[in-house]
Amino acid sequence: MHTHGVKINAGSATNAIKYICEDPQAVTGTDQKEHIIDGAKGHNLMELALGNGVNIEHACGGVCACSTCHVYIEEGMELLSESTEAEDDRVEEAPDVRRNSRLSCQCEILKPGKIVVRIPSWNRNAVKEIPH
Repeated sequence: MHTHGVKINAGSATNAIKYICEDPQAVTGTDQKEHIIDGAKGHNLMELALGNGVNIEHACGGVCACSTCHVYIEEGMELLSESTEAEDDRVEEAPDVRRNSRLSCQCEILKPGKIVVRIPSWNRNAVKEIPH
């Protein structure tokens, strides 16, 4: 099972989310390092990224059963849902854990404002098949 992305209508957007890609080729297929994506309350950071061409890895389909969608929240942590014990357990399995580490599938937007998300260069599934 894999999560499908969402694209927010600009008129209903409450959040500007900046995704900073350390390895843009791996997650977007382009050299563009920064992507500004509209978001809104109730959506999570992973589904918004996926709906807008930023392919954050999500081996478990976004159900908090792995740590492949691990990202760093550089700004706007207070606008997101708090991490749960289950998320904290999964984050501990991720490489290079930091104080601002979160699973993008678990970061639900709760309040309007600016959010900055850094996608680490290791965020990719090396064994995933390329779509035909």
